Amino acid sequence: MNSSDDDVPLVGKRKSNGHSKATFALSDELISKSTDPSVSASPKVNGYANPGLTIRHGPVDPQDAEMHDAEVNGAGLSKRKSRGSDMIRKSYAEPESSEEDKPLSKRRRVSAQQKMDDSDPDDAPIISKLAKGKAKAVTVSQSATDGSLGKDLMAEKSRIEERAGKEAKAIRKQESAEIAAKKKTPAKATTTDKRGKGRKALVNGIKISESSDEDIPLARKVPAKKTSKAVKAEPADTKKTKAKAAVKNESSEELEAEDAEEEYRWWEDPAKGDGTIKWTTLEHNGVIFPPPYEPLPKHVKMKYDGIPITLAPEAEEVAGFFGSMLNSTHNVENPTFQKNFFTDFTAYIKNSGGAKDPNGNPVAVKSFEKCDFKPIFEYYEAARLEKKSLPSAEKKRLKAEKDELEAPYMYCMWDGRKQKVGNFRVEPPALFRGRGEHPKTGKVKTRVMPEQITINIGKEAKVPVPPPGHKWKEIKHDQEGTWLAMWQENVNGNYKYVMLAANSDIKGLSDYKKFEKARELKKHIDRIRKDYKKGLKHELMSERQKATAVYLIDQFALRAGNEKGEDEADTVGCCSLKFEHVTLKPPNTVIFDFLGKDSIRFYDEVEVDPQVFKNLKIFKKPPKREGDEIFDRLTTSSGWDNRDSPPQLIT
Repeated sequence: MNSSDDDVPLVGKRKSNGHSKATFALSDELISKSTDPSVSASPKVNGYANPGLTIRHGPVDPQDAEMHDAEVNGAGLSKRKSRGSDMIRKSYAEPESSEEDKPLSKRRRVSAQQKMDDSDPDDAPIISKLAKGKAKAVTVSQSATDGSLGKDLMAEKSRIEERAGKEAKAIRKQESAEIAAKKKTPAKATTTDKRGKGRKALVNGIKISESSDEDIPLARKVPAKKTSKAVKAEPADTKKTKAKAAVKNESSEELEAEDAEEEYRWWEDPAKGDGTIKWTTLEHNGVIFPPPYEPLPKHVKMKYDGIPITLAPEAEEVAGFFGSMLNSTHNVENPTFQKNFFTDFTAYIKNSGGAKDPNGNPVAVKSFEKCDFKPIFEYYEAARLEKKSLPSAEKKRLKAEKDELEAPYMYCMWDGRKQKVGNFRVEPPALFRGRGEHPKTGKVKTRVMPEQITINIGKEAKVPVPPPGHKWKEIKHDQEGTWLAMWQENVNGNYKYVMLAANSDIKGLSDYKKFEKARELKKHIDRIRKDYKKGLKHELMSERQKATAVYLIDQFALRAGNEKGEDEADTVGCCSLKFEHVTLKPPNTVIFDFLGKDSIRFYDEVEVDPQVFKNLKIFKKPPKREGDEIFDRLTTSSGWDNRDSPPQLIT
């Protein structure tokens, strides 16, 4: 996208991706007084908006909470007499009256309930305490069902927002005071210790203290040297003593090195967080390629119109992709999956010399319904069961061989530190499945060759050797990149990267930055909320849409959403909501129903601020119809331009 496209409304750039035939009606640029009498070019600074409330299971009515035949903790009504004795427990509290001295026949009979009332509460059986708690809970729940529960929840949410705003102001005030104090106080010069020779080296700015070994694991503590009187020893004993001392020194150095490895605090290393150079030296062994295709036995062939056909290895491999997954009915019975697969399959047959019957005559494969992949499925299923039934020792041997083959690729040397590599295997060829109703599901993912792969490695490091007869696409020394290898897959044109494992320093730093951004957001949440509440009545449609979208994201945790191309699944977020995804129920109820991330359905009924409800009604007004965008005036560059609201925090 060039720079001139940045300020074009999203609706002006979107193309229909096959899910609707929308004409993309565009909202007015300005909102008139007749549309909304409260409109203003400069709304009040101290704008207020009711916090949203989820009512997915409907409003709380008095009749909904009345459950006479249900009790808490599963103690429902039971008619089994065998349990009757359990309902009254014997009290073991010592009686305080003189009844103890009377004969049994003369004692006054007292009910269990009266005994418990007269005795100390601490001596009462637990079950009696639970019973009292139940009655109290029921009373509270009944008092809360007078229709005011929703108002109470909304009021509580307002109090939470108010506390968050006060906390944000306090944090900013404290940070300002700390900055001012640092400016006033001159930096003290660091003095060197005269006993520097005996000090341990700093590890990432952290001194490893010699004076105490409290934090060293017991197994790693080096026993202290015992002092003894100077005695002349034999030469042989002297040699042994020196040898032992050397061994101790070596082991001590190894332990210090290991401690240094453990003490490395990547989250405190400023060199890794500047957004530029990520590494100085990088060494690795490249990637592992999947094994080459092994043709099926001659007696295993797919059938077309009941006749076994012979295919070239390239086409036979594609037939095997489909045949091996016949048990996955979710995919193989999907019409889109079948159509895309058959289109690619027939192209492979044509490019590899065509299909032939047992007599060598050419066979034109034109109908998917006439294809029979069961012989291929049965062959692969038998092989799978055979592998599953292998003895445990054989399975361990095969796993050991696999681990030995992969061992050189599992780790890399990143700035002299050993780091685990995440996905060092190149994806094998297969059928693309996608998530949800992906329009390209069923297409063939071709085999990735070395000529498609770019290697990223240090200048001084040895370049990994490609497979015999092949070469790498390119060798790069990108010190700003955290990837080791990359290639472009053929189905969606996406780039695949070989990265470090999730528990590596670099990956941890990436996650750390995300959480730090959330911590930064906490400092400015009051400003952000003040800004979007002020924008809910703005005269400009773009400003009002932006404020409404951020209100929904903040109050109901909707994902922001982004644009989708023609060849991607039609999943949406807040900013890409369409006309049919939002239903309005007066006075202020909004129903969301759409496919979100990973094609998972999102459904929720919420109560919103009256102004937000009015805005959504304006955004949906004619000539908009099904398929049109609700937030059509939002632009890709429309973050918060206000100086008081950091744009990098709004996502």
